[in-house]
Parts: sequence; C-alpha cells; structure tokens
Amino acid sequence: QVQLVESGGGLVQPGGSLNLSCVGSGLTLSSYTMAWYRQAPGKERELVAFITGAGSTKYTDAVKGRFTISTIGYKRTVYLRMNNLNSDDTAVYYCNAERVFPTRANYWGQGTQVTVSS
Repeated sequence: QVQLVESGGGLVQPGGSLNLSCVGSGLTLSSYTMAWYRQAPGKERELVAFITGAGSTKYTDAVKGRFTISTIGYKRTVYLRMNNLNSDDTAVYYCNAERVFPTRANYWGQGTQVTVSS
C-alpha cells in the first residue's frame, strides 16, 4: 500500500523560509515523478514543482528562484525548500507521486498547511 506523508508546514513571516518533507512508503521514488501541488482558499489546486526519476526539475513561474525540489531516494523522501515566502504562497501543499509505466499510478498525500503572515 502506497502512502505519502507530508510535514514541515506552519506559520511563517513574509520573507521567511520553510522546508517541506514528504515521506513515501510502498513505492520507489525513482520510478515516479514526484511533485508538490498547492491549493489556496477559493482556488484550484496548482502544480508548484516536480522532479522526475532521472532528476529533472521544473517549477511554476511564481516560485522560480525561490523554491527548490529535491529527493533523497534511500530516505524515500522528497523535499520542497521554500525561501522568500510571501502571502501568495499561503496554501495547503500536497505531495504527489505519478507514473505511467509499467502501469499508470497516481498517489496523493494528505497535505500540509503553509501560512505566510506577519
């Protein structure tokens, strides 16, 4: 059974930093594209960043240069380092694992709240 568990969210002042973690069980991270999504109140869930099994990364324009996604395979953990946070980053952040081969699979974590406020 696959499970993704996020942690590291919280309240931070504008300009501050947070490091989100997502620990996966029941899967091999290198076989999946791992991603972070976020959903702000009243808005649709949006892709923040992803990292492929080969280590390629991509970020949404709003977080480029501020956020960094990374994985440590043997720890089965994917991280999202968030710097220079602002109020627009306030959202519930979700970890996602997706693959299309050999069989299609998609898994979500339960989410962790990030609130940026003074």
